[in-house]
Parts: sequence; C-alpha cells; structure tokens
Amino acid sequence: MKALAVLALLLPALALATWHYEGQWGGWGTFYLPEGIAVDPASGNIYVTDALGNFVKYYTASGSYLGRWGTTGTGDGQFQTPEGIDVTAAGYVYVADNTNSRVQYFYLNGPFLGKWGTNGTADGQFQGVYGITAADSNGNVYAVDAGNNRVQYFTSTGSYLGKWGTIGSGDGEFANYPWGVAVSPPTGYVYVADTGNHRVQYFTAAGSFLGKWGAFGTGDGFFQEPHGVAVSPDGGRVYVVDMGNNRLQYFTPAGSFLGKLGGPGSGSGGFGYPFDVDFNAAGNLLYVADTYNFLVQYFSTYAGATPASWGRIKAIFR
Repeated sequence: MKALAVLALLLPALALATWHYEGQWGGWGTFYLPEGIAVDPASGNIYVTDALGNFVKYYTASGSYLGRWGTTGTGDGQFQTPEGIDVTAAGYVYVADNTNSRVQYFYLNGPFLGKWGTNGTADGQFQGVYGITAADSNGNVYAVDAGNNRVQYFTSTGSYLGKWGTIGSGDGEFANYPWGVAVSPPTGYVYVADTGNHRVQYFTAAGSFLGKWGAFGTGDGFFQEPHGVAVSPDGGRVYVVDMGNNRLQYFTPAGSFLGKLGGPGSGSGGFGYPFDVDFNAAGNLLYVADTYNFLVQYFSTYAGATPASWGRIKAIFR
C-alpha cells in the first residue's frame, strides 16, 4: 500500500517534470539566421525559416535533413527575410514573408499554393509580417502585422476576416514590432508577444482583450523583448521566448509563472538570442530556433505517455 501511495504522488510530479536538453543541429552554413520554427503535427518534421538565407529547410524530428525551398526575391516561392512559420494538420505550410509584406503558403515539401498581402495599412495589407499561426480550429490564419502594430486574421486561403491593435501601451495595444502569435487548442484564445512593451497579451479569437502579463526585467515573469509564443497541445502551458534574457519561460494560460529553461550560451541548452519555439503534437518535444547560435535545439520532458510507463517508474525506485 505504501508503494501505491508513493506512486500516486509520483505520477503528478512526473507529469510536471522539467525539460531536458536532447540535442541540436545546424551551425553557420546550415543556417544564416534561423528565426521561425514549426513542427508538422502529423509527421513530427521540423520546418525552419532562415531570414538571411531566404529559404525554408525541413528536417526529421531528430534533425536529419529532408529538403529546402526558396530563394531571394519577390516572385512566388521567393522570400525577403521570412520570419514566422506554421504547419497545419491538413498539410500546409504558412510563411510570414516579412519584407515582401505578405503571407505565402505551400505543400509540405515546398510546392507553392498561394499568397496574400501587399505593403500598406489597409485591411489585408501589411507593413512587415512577423509571427504567424494557423492553429485555429476553424483553419483561420493569424498574422502579426508588425509595422502596423496589429494582428490580422484570415481564412486558410487568405480572405480577410478581421483585425485588432494599434500602437501604444494600453490593453490591446502593441509597441515596437510585436512578434509571436499562438492559439490555445482548447479555448481558441490568441496569445501575442507584445515585444516593445515586454509583455504577453491574450485575446478571444475575434480580438477582444482578455488579459496580460509581464514587464521589462530579468526576474521570473519579466521579459526583455519576448518573441516566439507557443501553447502546449493540452492548452495547459504558454511558452514564451524571452529573447533578450536568452531563455524560455512558461506560464499558466492566465500568466502565472511556472518555470524557465535556457540561459546565455552557445548551444547544449544555452541560447544566443532565440526567436521562436514550437511543440510536437504529443507535447513531449520542444524545439527552439536558437537564432544567433545558428542552431535548432530540442528538449524533452516526461510529460504525456512516458510518465506512466512502468519502466521509468521502476527505474526511479532502483
């Protein structure tokens, strides 16, 4: 009975286990400025945008090279400083083609499908596009219109649906080029990295303000230019790339601090101005675009199916 009691206490603790460094790949020449990262929820393959090389590369979950597409330019399938990227369960890849002020989308191995957006301030126009997510349950795409300090959202093929935000520091306002955006799978809430205000704000799917957290600083729950945002597949944690502090922090959906990982370094769990983060579909692998180290790093946790495995439980009691 004592063993069962200990086990009952142990399993929740394992479910909240911290992240562990697993590996990395890249380096200068493989990447020149990796900024956006996304995991294909079906295959687990990793897609990375390179803002200086103007290409997308994709890999297996452990970093084996699979392919690439993109060159510098303004034509279909070409990029100028691509930033955010997302992959849908339907098998489409959305890329924030930043300097071209547009969104392009592709099949998983790179064939061009479509695009939308031009430079400007009108509905459906952009002044640079940073973060992007297509995780909405309706297939809608949210794009951070960085220069206009707003979020716009569209159907999966680019028909304009709505927008919110303007420059400022109040609720629902953004400053100095907001970057990341993510949708919580269970709730549909939209989380935005309000980079210049050093905080995260979150909204309903249509942009009604719900809450915020963060301020400039180095302590737990503080940020220096937050960039990428990702929500765990179960919706229980919000992960934020705290770029200026070279770390990731994670929170409850309402912003209570839960933990952090990383710190300044040149790989092996240390970061050099990381930009973006994403999960695999199981939520037990975490991938980071470690931008100024020219790397992708990945981490694992015992959360998910692994904590309940008898092998791991027995190993703990040895």
